[in-house]
Amino acid sequence: MSTRSLLLVRPLAAGFSASALLLLAACSASGPEPEVQASPAPASPLVRERLVAPAAAEMRAEASHKRMATQVYAPSPVADVLPPGYRDESREQYQAYADNPVFAVAETPVSTFSIDVDTGSYANVRRFLNGGQLPPKDAVRLEELVNYFPYAYPLPQGDAPFGVSTELAVTPWNPQTRLLRIAIKASDRSVDELPPANLVFLVDVSGSMHRREGLPMVQGTLKLLVDQLRPQDRVSLVTYAGATQVVLDSTPGSEKAKIRAAIDQLTAGGSTAGESGIQLAYQQAQKHLIDGGINRILLATDGDFNVGISDFDSLKQLAADKRKTGVSLTTLGFGVDNYNERLMEQLADAGNGNYAYIDNLREARKVLVDQLASTLATVASDVKLQLEFNPSEVSEYRLLGYENRALKREDFSNDKVDAGDIGAGHTVTALYEIVPAGGKGWLEPLRYQANAQPASKSGELAWLRIRYKAPGEASSRLLERPIARAEAKPIAAASEDLRFAAAVAAFAQQLKDGRYTGDFDLAQSIALARSAKGEDRFGLRGEFIQLAEIAQSLHTSASTPARAQQ
Repeated sequence: MSTRSLLLVRPLAAGFSASALLLLAACSASGPEPEVQASPAPASPLVRERLVAPAAAEMRAEASHKRMATQVYAPSPVADVLPPGYRDESREQYQAYADNPVFAVAETPVSTFSIDVDTGSYANVRRFLNGGQLPPKDAVRLEELVNYFPYAYPLPQGDAPFGVSTELAVTPWNPQTRLLRIAIKASDRSVDELPPANLVFLVDVSGSMHRREGLPMVQGTLKLLVDQLRPQDRVSLVTYAGATQVVLDSTPGSEKAKIRAAIDQLTAGGSTAGESGIQLAYQQAQKHLIDGGINRILLATDGDFNVGISDFDSLKQLAADKRKTGVSLTTLGFGVDNYNERLMEQLADAGNGNYAYIDNLREARKVLVDQLASTLATVASDVKLQLEFNPSEVSEYRLLGYENRALKREDFSNDKVDAGDIGAGHTVTALYEIVPAGGKGWLEPLRYQANAQPASKSGELAWLRIRYKAPGEASSRLLERPIARAEAKPIAAASEDLRFAAAVAAFAQQLKDGRYTGDFDLAQSIALARSAKGEDRFGLRGEFIQLAEIAQSLHTSASTPARAQQ
């Protein structure tokens, strides 16, 4: 553009900026405070590699001065720099898993799986429902919905890092079966008790993050974590788009203003070289490794990688290889339309971390403030559960959820097979639907197979084995205990925790296809959840009831519910 043309454009641009600011001020005065706030960015040389047109730079500077003068703290409009029609079609990616099958105890008496403490599926489902849309079936992972909520499980006893308890009740959606709950509760730790942390914020600043649900939400989320840093903690900031860079070298947690300034300076644009960003983040973490401390990368992205290595298996293998360095990888998912949930969930699994989806700053506070110790500190790694059912007590069973955590029977005792980790204060719930011996099940009896001989261990429903590694140890430890046969309680007489977990499990199945829930509908799931709401200190159970009511209205609003395209 010529100098003369530029001079003509500047007054128009300035006038448009002033009008937009007045409109934002009016909205701020009349409506609730936005969840994501953009504070005026201080002048800093931290990020200077992006090419910005002089006119656009002057417009931003003028707008910044006017925001400071009028004290308008609303988020700046995020321009849509993506190609026309990009958001007209959903490009979200989810991993498809078939429901766990029904097993006959006489043929397959042993069930083995890795625990899972991820909760990203619940927040992602919430995002769809709050947007007036039923989620894609593959976005619903039952165990992540159930494990989203805190439960009052027994604390550890002795030197074990977690407590274990069980409960049995009549299944609310099938009176012929029983619902067995296995509950794990890890010992809690305050943030002050945690060892020093070496954290690397790895932030996607590509063009797909140039939206309100993208980079602005990331910035607000990371600044919540900055507020929790202690002087002994250290933080680095690495970004990637078409290229990668270390925006902030390892900085003590006491220098919060410096860290916030680096986060505030980030801007989005360009392609997505995710693999090179991950490589650089691991290099940065290794460079400042703290022996005996917490060494973790927090990857904030929509997972839309398009430069360098971008195929699913190679990226998973990269994270799996790098976890051997002592650095774990936590993934924080952001964004809509092009969100790659499949990659985010599996990267965290491979990187010995956890996965959360951040749909609002309340969720960010839950993950990075209220549950910071659980997010960062591991009390037990490679935790595997194995249940051997007694054929004289149980004829059939199915595990609810954990489809992507199934293990072979021989994997249980193999310490080289990776499994899930438990953070401080985490609760883990596993649910089995079982058919009592002699009861009506799902499977037709076999004609040519002899009936199983009654087991000699009378009074035992099943035998539970749990393997785990203490932090820093290479060999696993074994916990074993029987699950005693007990008269199953009616669901109404079960604990509030079991009833609420059952309501969430029924809801998750109903969002998919409800093949096992029969005539038990969403209204009954809602009623069960409402009866088990309890104290609800954080309001999470009340929020679930509201979401289930939204899902019910979406189911009944049309004869064929319109689902999000997968």
